[in-house]
Amino acid sequence: MSHNTKGQKIRLAKAHNQNQRVPTWVIIKTNRKVVSHPKRRHWRRNSLDVK
Repeated sequence: MSHNTKGQKIRLAKAHNQNQRVPTWVIIKTNRKVVSHPKRRHWRRNSLDVK
């Protein structure tokens, strides 16, 4: 296995941050109209294609 470059590491970190759930206060504020976000990614089902 090869090591990640700094650019890859930054892009992987960004993908990790984008993959977080909707905050609880948003769910409460919108009366559960907003429960999930469509860009949520599962590590096993979807690939990232990070270069």
